[in-house]
Order: sequence, then structure tokens, then C-alpha cells
Amino acid sequence: MLLQNAYQTACSFPVPRPRHVAIIMDGNGRWAKNKCKMRACGHKAGVKSVRRAVSFAAKHGLDALTLYAFSSENWRRPATEVTALLELFIWALRHEVKNLHKNNICLNIIGDTSQFSTSLQDHITRAEALTANNDGLKLNIAANYGGRWDIIQSVRQLACQVQEGLLRPEQLNEELLDSCICLNTQSPIDLVIRTGGNHRISNFLLWQTAYAELYFTDILWPDFDEPAFETALEEFARRERRFGGLSPVDIDVTAS
Repeated sequence: MLLQNAYQTACSFPVPRPRHVAIIMDGNGRWAKNKCKMRACGHKAGVKSVRRAVSFAAKHGLDALTLYAFSSENWRRPATEVTALLELFIWALRHEVKNLHKNNICLNIIGDTSQFSTSLQDHITRAEALTANNDGLKLNIAANYGGRWDIIQSVRQLACQVQEGLLRPEQLNEELLDSCICLNTQSPIDLVIRTGGNHRISNFLLWQTAYAELYFTDILWPDFDEPAFETALEEFARRERRFGGLSPVDIDVTAS
């Protein structure tokens, strides 16, 4: 399998390199339509791209990879497609997690998993427990996740602390909210990749991507391979990240 052995080989790629990459995996349905297949076939093909992306991220030394697998808005899709997606999620947890564990990858599921079936929740719990002590790549799967939900659940945590007298309203700040948001213990997201040609964030990690670089590609997710990932990193290396400040050139002009 693609995941085996690939993790053990460190490869070089353009500097500066991102530590944390997030991917909006878009285009499974259109990929299937282009091949006159059912949408479920596109989602199954997308699993192979997930394997390739995880392998690439691990062997290139990324700290974390976050994949948008199922948004909170995806419940609006046809019931048959939603069922197929959730069944595929269970299948992946059953068949892929042992290999992730073997390769020292830590799996983390973010999102409102309480909406899932008991069976799926149990599979998630077991998968996370199996890989919890691994200190290699952190693989985050966003499932029933929405950026607005994430902010609201963080605010609710802080509101409870205020209600209990542990915090005063005037103490609330960005740092406290950041401590409650998903992925708060991991390195900040440096790069967001969206496949499929659409140029939008789609309610994904709204808080965490405040200073992330955005990279859009027309490649449909099932066709997103290692060269495509490499191209995204090369583009990231060419970007000048300012975090709201000035570039060295602008500083020189201002000083003169």
C-alpha cells in the first residue's frame, strides 16, 4: 500500500515549508460524473487520494495534515449519498487505522461527532485511542465540522466559565477563545489547499486560517497526486507571508 514504507523516507521540498496543511477535498462527484459513474464511486476514489496525501505529508515531515471530509452542510445532500459517505467513513476507520498506527501517525477527528450513529462514534473512539500516543504526523479529519460551529462551541465553553465565576467578561480575549477552538494544541495552519476549481473556504476552519495562505487548483480530488501536492508547496514557498505587517521592501520605502 501507498502508506507503507513511504513514511520512513524523508524528502526535501521547497523552503520555507508549511508545518500544517489543510485540504478541502472537492470534486469527487464531478470526477464520477465525468466517468459516467455514481457519485459514491467518486468518494471511493477519493479515499485513494487521501492515502497519497497522508503518505506525502508524512514523508515530507509536515507536523499536521487536516482534511475536510464531511461538513455540517453535507447533511443536505441526498440521503443515499450521505449514507454512502458515512459507510465509507466506517470502512476507512476499520481498514486504514492499523496502518496509520504502524507508521506512528496520530489520528484526530474534529467536529460534532455526537450527530453520528453509535457505531460510527465507537469506531472513532477506538481509532483515536489506538493512535493517541503516536508522535509522528498529526492527521486531523474534519467530520460533521463547520467553522461557525467551532467558534460557537468555543464561546459556549467560555460562557460556562463566566457563568461559574471562573472568568469575568472583561477577561475574554482572543487567546482564551483560541484555547477552546479545535486544533488549539497543534501548529497554526500555514496553507489551505482546495481542489476542484472552486475559490471559497466553505465554512472550513474560519478561526484557524486567519493568516493561512490559500491555494486553489482545478484538479479534482481523486486526481490529486504527489506532484500536485508538490506544486502547491512550491507555490507556498514563493509566497511572502506578512501576518498583517510590511514586506522588507515596503519597510525600506517607508524608512526612506
